[in-house]
Amino acid sequence: MDQFVLAMSKFKRQKYDDCIEICTELLKKNEYDQATWLLKCRALTMKNYIDDLEIDEEGVADILMDDNAMATAPRPGTSFSRPTSSANGGISQNVRPMSNSGRPISGYMRPGSSRMGAGSSRGQLTTAMKANRPGTNRAVTSGGRMLRIGTASMANSGGQFIQADKINARNTAKKKYMAKAVVDYLIYVEGNFRRALDVASEATVLSKYEDWWWKERIGKCYLKLGMIKEAERQLQSSIKTQDMIVTHLELAKVSMRRDQALKTIEVYQSGLEAHPFEVHLYTGISRTYEFINDPTNSNKLCKVVLNFDNTNVEAIATLASYHFYTNQPEIALRFYRRLIQCGVNNSELWNNVGLCCFYASQYDIALPCFERALSLADDTNIADIWYNIGHVAIGIGDLGLAYQAYKIAVSSNPQHAESFNNLGVLELRKGNLEQAKANFQSSSTLAEFFEPCYNSALLLWKRGDFQESYKMIQKSLELFPDHIDSKELKKNLTQHFAAF
Repeated sequence: MDQFVLAMSKFKRQKYDDCIEICTELLKKNEYDQATWLLKCRALTMKNYIDDLEIDEEGVADILMDDNAMATAPRPGTSFSRPTSSANGGISQNVRPMSNSGRPISGYMRPGSSRMGAGSSRGQLTTAMKANRPGTNRAVTSGGRMLRIGTASMANSGGQFIQADKINARNTAKKKYMAKAVVDYLIYVEGNFRRALDVASEATVLSKYEDWWWKERIGKCYLKLGMIKEAERQLQSSIKTQDMIVTHLELAKVSMRRDQALKTIEVYQSGLEAHPFEVHLYTGISRTYEFINDPTNSNKLCKVVLNFDNTNVEAIATLASYHFYTNQPEIALRFYRRLIQCGVNNSELWNNVGLCCFYASQYDIALPCFERALSLADDTNIADIWYNIGHVAIGIGDLGLAYQAYKIAVSSNPQHAESFNNLGVLELRKGNLEQAKANFQSSSTLAEFFEPCYNSALLLWKRGDFQESYKMIQKSLELFPDHIDSKELKKNLTQHFAAF
């Protein structure tokens, strides 16, 4: 069988490593074989391709150099940094765990969803540099995940296939189909957006500005290079040339980078006018509502997504999470079982199934689910599973098991703030006041959520350290202004100080 035909067969069957190996051998025999060269370039691109419409991470450089915020104090619900409060229809922090930006954590992990918003008043650099465990964080680069994956793939494949610095942009652009393969290679494998932009700019001139694909790639490169306004102009021009779904999705990313939530929704809706049955556009609107803490509209759109695609994992997981936190564990369990039927099998799913079974009073099923979750867990999520096991142990009154579970959680992840907070409560029940105080302090230092601050303030109030108690209750109210118990404790402290 002809080796080139075999390589094409491997490519169509997504066996990219085999395809690359065959093409490499053919190029050793004839390095000027353009068809083989093009096939190898496409195979390398597809091997390292990630759907960057779904994944858009920002590194330290992007956060520090970001000057695209429209307002320093936008109205709640119009910015990702200021989600809708619980009083306006959002979900309260008392009910659901929150991200650093103050938004409830959804049922589907999305890159960038737990980082701080562009207009947050808290320290962005410290959050960006934090890792789950010391010494395990990967380098935070301005290219995000794409650049790091590309760098690793080049090392594994034996070096660079294309020397980007030696590319003649004009000569490459003249070869239409080869130019497109080169640009995709530079974007998805090397992460060299500047050289990709040079080739794409020459190609769009040669096409007399009538090819939407080149304009979309130029907009993508501008966005990756942080040139937001230029990216928006190119993408809008691409839509005028030819209205494509992928261009609407890229344009929505521009509005998200600008921290314009309502504008992002408008972009998605304008895309739906031309493509009324596109699932990705409905999913994007749902995510945007989720980011601004508007679960009602978000869940409506998740149901619309499921009408078109009843195996959409993100929509099912988001609906399951919403029903769980609105005291409907039985309904949430049905959604999680649907995920199992769809073939999802990971520790997070079995952990959630275990919690739903526990709150639905199906105790005989709950513990086997947690055992299954532990068997599938790794260092990144085992602490969360033990934390939930401790929560279940408290629910059934086994405080000894709860204490051991939280100890295992903090030993697995020394920065697990929630476990330190609950350990402090258990130590307080045992009468170990100093240990409880230390645990509350560790929890409030590791993560910014109000519970350890309030617990610490209450402990200091009972011990008579009113000044420190007042400082902690102030911090608690900064993190969660609507917490009633914190307001009551602050009122008591104010009356105590006024008496003197």
